[in-house]
Amino acid sequence: MADNSSNNAYWKANIRIIQISLVIWALVSFGFGILLRPMLSGIAVGGTDLGFWFAQQGSILVFLALIFFYAWRMNKLDAEHGVEE
Repeated sequence: MADNSSNNAYWKANIRIIQISLVIWALVSFGFGILLRPMLSGIAVGGTDLGFWFAQQGSILVFLALIFFYAWRMNKLDAEHGVEE
């Protein structure tokens, strides 16, 4: 019974990390790059507006940061629940 509750806690934390990562991904790619681009057009970054920057380069950098965050956080979660490699 205790093992089942530990598994449930592990997967609940895992799904929460995935959900947070997906929300950040959607906000950056669709939100900043497409939907909010006209609002961000007045802010200059590297010779272009912020919306264009997010659509071309910023989203890629955020995606890379999300990959490293997910790997780091899952390693930490695995160690907390005793399922590390």
